[in-house]
Amino acid sequence: MQRAEAAAMEAAPSPQEKYQLITRNLQEVLGEDKLSAILKEREVKIYWGTATTGKPHVAYFVPMSKIADFLKAGCEVTILFADLHAYLDNMKAPWELLELRTRYYENVIKAMLESIGVPLEKLKFVRGTDYQLSKEYTLDVYRLSSVVTQHDAKKAGAEVVKQVEHPLLSGLLYPGLQALDEEYLKVDAQFGGVDQRKIFTFAEKYLPSLGYAKRIHLMNPMVPGLTGSKMSSSEEDSKIDLLDRKEDVKKKLKKAFCEPGNVENNGVLSFIKHVLFPLKSEFVILREEKWGGNKTYTDYEALEKDFAEQVVHPGDLKNSVEVALNKLLDPIREKFNSPELKKLTNAAYPNPSKAKPAEKGTKNSEPENVIPSRLDIRVGKVISVEKHPDADSLYVEKIDVGEPEPRTVVSGLVQFVPKEQLQDRLVVLLCNLKPQKMRGVESQGMVLCASSLGEPRQVEPLDPPAGCCAGERVYVEGYEDGEPDDELKPKKKVFEKLQADFRISEDCVAQWKQRDFLTKLGSVSCKSLKGGSIS
Repeated sequence: MQRAEAAAMEAAPSPQEKYQLITRNLQEVLGEDKLSAILKEREVKIYWGTATTGKPHVAYFVPMSKIADFLKAGCEVTILFADLHAYLDNMKAPWELLELRTRYYENVIKAMLESIGVPLEKLKFVRGTDYQLSKEYTLDVYRLSSVVTQHDAKKAGAEVVKQVEHPLLSGLLYPGLQALDEEYLKVDAQFGGVDQRKIFTFAEKYLPSLGYAKRIHLMNPMVPGLTGSKMSSSEEDSKIDLLDRKEDVKKKLKKAFCEPGNVENNGVLSFIKHVLFPLKSEFVILREEKWGGNKTYTDYEALEKDFAEQVVHPGDLKNSVEVALNKLLDPIREKFNSPELKKLTNAAYPNPSKAKPAEKGTKNSEPENVIPSRLDIRVGKVISVEKHPDADSLYVEKIDVGEPEPRTVVSGLVQFVPKEQLQDRLVVLLCNLKPQKMRGVESQGMVLCASSLGEPRQVEPLDPPAGCCAGERVYVEGYEDGEPDDELKPKKKVFEKLQADFRISEDCVAQWKQRDFLTKLGSVSCKSLKGGSIS
């Protein structure tokens, strides 16, 4: 008996070992001394919250991997399904879908944790509405709102809450609720991405004003998506969905940004570093014998060094990640193959572009759902510009929109934009119009431009935010989750109906019905044509 107790004591990590497990791969820790002090006395209580908005994707394995670390370190971990936050964040989750999406998140997060071997019985799962509608919590919201300035509330949510020209009051409440969650969940620390830092410092500033303790804050780095920028639910090509088929995983990884020798903003390498290595403590590069055969790496730095020195080829790296990722996704796919969870998925995330066909002979059928998410609008990079061989007023451009081959686009911009101003610039391209020939050259898209209303007419191509990559999705705020039509049918005039409400705001921001055109990096704009139209 004494020998068994001694072995158990030997196996238990020391406070320093626990600290290393809790903080490894984090970008920043606020409250390191407090964390060390608690670990010397007892186990740390941590919570991670997720707003139940867009579908979780494979980047969610990053916090799941850290949750596994927390449990190895003996922490008491609570997972919060922040359903009320999802509604407050510019209504990313409509009220009628809130319950369904929360159930979807519960099922998919639990399936992810099980796929990486995390025992669910060691975790506590809580919904925000289980306690955030109580009398005590509501009173604290009012107390907090009496001391927080509008400036501080807006600043705190700047990286997390969707930013719009005329923000809703709900978005200003969001940071305060997240701060209060720390007290009502009775935790020592909150864990999240580094994009939450302003909310964390907001909580540290304001919770003591209500007589509550300042908490520890643990921050993960933001992991690049497959396009080289942040992986996003609203950016289709940047992320792999947890329920994607194996052929879709292969296709998306094949298109992923993974330049030979380039370790910066490399989403494939980042996934290995933050998910696969912490889970397995090793990673195997699979390759044919003629290229050196399989190689097992037991520390990430050695793999990154070999990739930087081009010892490891991007194709082998992607193939190896594909195999490892599918092993993680297989049990999730299997679980969600049940009729019950298929029905839940379709109900929680209905496809708005699939309008029900009218029954034959039925009059007064439901009108077609004409909404902005039906438009496939992307950031494009102009690779080449030439004059149309048969039309002096037309350019023929080659535009990269993140596909294997650039698109050929014909634009009537000759008299408005000099050729050299188009070359190599980023533009906004409508990609799902039916291709049509313009003076003998087939055009595979439309460059969206702002136009002045008076004479002489002025035209300016719309500008995506600085730092965007070719192929990134452009969407209208509030409509980021819908799937675009494969091809807009000319007879339905979907684009024309939506375009009637396209305008440039007084701040030169492109809008539909006063809702901004956005990418994940911010608003789409033009240089100077306030109040203009968009075509």
